[in-house]
Amino acid sequence: MKYLPPVLCGAPAALLFPRHLFAATATPGIDERINSLMEPLTALVFQVVFFTVSFGGVTVPFVLLWLVVAALVFTLYLGFVNIRGFSHAIDLVRGVYDAPGDQKGEVSHFQALTAALSATVGLGNIAGVAVAITLGGPGATLWMIVGGFLGMSSKMVECTLGVKYRKVFDDGRVSGGPMYYLSRGLAEKGFPSTGKVLGFFFALMCVGGSIGGGNMFQANQAFKQAVVATGGAESFLYQQGWIFGLCMALLVGIVIIGGIKSIVRVTSKLVPLMVAIYVLVSLYIIFSSWTDIPAAFGIIITGAFAPEALYGGVVGVLIQGFKRAAFSNEAGIGSAPIAHSAVKTSEPVTEGLVALLEPFLDTVVICTMTALVIVISGLYVSQGVDGIALTSSAFAQSVSWFPSILSIAVLLFAFSTMISWSYYGLKAWTYMFGEGRAADLAYKLIFCGFIVIGAAMNLGTVIDFTDAMIFAMSFPNIIGLYLLAPGVKRDLDDYFARLRQGEIRRFR
Repeated sequence: MKYLPPVLCGAPAALLFPRHLFAATATPGIDERINSLMEPLTALVFQVVFFTVSFGGVTVPFVLLWLVVAALVFTLYLGFVNIRGFSHAIDLVRGVYDAPGDQKGEVSHFQALTAALSATVGLGNIAGVAVAITLGGPGATLWMIVGGFLGMSSKMVECTLGVKYRKVFDDGRVSGGPMYYLSRGLAEKGFPSTGKVLGFFFALMCVGGSIGGGNMFQANQAFKQAVVATGGAESFLYQQGWIFGLCMALLVGIVIIGGIKSIVRVTSKLVPLMVAIYVLVSLYIIFSSWTDIPAAFGIIITGAFAPEALYGGVVGVLIQGFKRAAFSNEAGIGSAPIAHSAVKTSEPVTEGLVALLEPFLDTVVICTMTALVIVISGLYVSQGVDGIALTSSAFAQSVSWFPSILSIAVLLFAFSTMISWSYYGLKAWTYMFGEGRAADLAYKLIFCGFIVIGAAMNLGTVIDFTDAMIFAMSFPNIIGLYLLAPGVKRDLDDYFARLRQGEIRRFR
């Protein structure tokens, strides 16, 4: 995920995104008024969404346990599909099994994967890993990998359901996601009213999350980074957030007006480029210090089980790793199925298998590379260096120009997050207000308008509130996953049986 909810990250998140960086730039009175209006409601939402439980002497948000336990259950229930379906998922992305002809859907497996990845690969991979290591030590990396591995199964279940219960219109457009499999799937189970309530609640949270965390925060973050990169207080952008926001809104608007096909044309090129640059630099640094790699893994493995580890011993390290995995790849949140539902396929299970690659790439691969660079640098033992500053410093030890690349990456990550979350929010919006062109255009205009506002304002309490709404999406979503998982298991077993018997043809 591309932002770090302050309530979930503790003090280091506050260091990573200090409130003064989000100070109002044009109308200093507006943010105070919004905050005063939002604070009581935000406090209530936080108490519900982020209430904590004590586990092994360490306090942890219940939503984290909700996500991790579900991932473990689905991994066991589906017979470790994250392992046995991995190689076939790669073949699906490569188009090996893409049948020619009239398949329902709008985008390819690869395009759906990159659209979903564009909303998850980002700042969580760059700064979130540093936060986990700072709080839990290098050992948190191992549990982060385990969390990503388990999250692959959650992604498989939710994205299979997204395609299975999607709505295909006569003109070829597709709408899908948790709101549809909650309402349609639970109706099949004999709970139509419950399904409608849960579906509407999910959609409402998704719209709020898309405008706040998926939009305003990204615009504000991109603007602040642009100001720093162009001279700080001497920058021509200083105190001109609305101008920056207007330019970004125009760029985003050009992309999202064209719908999912336009979005995937951008993400299918932008995401591989972003990931390639980051991975190549990471690999260069890691293998430049190849003699330190065994020692780095030794530190990570030892730290994962060290009783004297920071922040609550072994339990604390485990929690920090799982936290970063869960909040980086969004497995179980329910956002990714909205993008994957648009895929061209007649086999819902195939897109579920493709989707399990997301947590692997996002958490197991990219986050692990970041962690190795930080551990090899040795800077994680420094006091007062945290978050994105720690990651940037660790990379800069070997690649002096990396901080400049990081500035560009933040802008690209923010842009890709906005266009992906605009689609998530749009589908939730049209679920509530209908699929008409007026509703479609109204949401897109509102979304672009909030880009300008986000770049110019102090988000403060507003962002805390929208963060809560995003993670609140996981509650109705996982309830639906538990109830509908038996159908996914039947479909998966049937698909693999036909695959073994040669009934599913290869076309390449």
